[in-house]
Amino acid sequence: MKDTILVKGLEVPLHIGVPDEEREQPQILKIHLELVPGNSFSGLDDDIEKTVNYYAVSLRVKELAAERPRKLIETLAEEITEMILREFAVLEVLLEIEKFILPDTDFVGLKMLRKRS
Repeated sequence: MKDTILVKGLEVPLHIGVPDEEREQPQILKIHLELVPGNSFSGLDDDIEKTVNYYAVSLRVKELAAERPRKLIETLAEEITEMILREFAVLEVLLEIEKFILPDTDFVGLKMLRKRS
């Protein structure tokens, strides 16, 4: 198993949805991240600079989500994974998004895996 940093249940407010009226009011999505850092956990010497700052990642995800309205959670997922791989020392991102929009369901969502090329 690879060393992995987990961020589970990050609540992200944003305007998203296919119908215009759905995008009018902000919604809260839950985002789950599994980040494989460029450095393994051994040899970190308790130094934050040698690992991925999950707080900084969570702030950037919220900032990116708030930049503009979107119709599709697939678009948001692609943008988030690209940003994380570009801005942080991460080799691999597994992202899950939960959207609470359909009646009679816990949520709808997606799962996306992207790796640094």
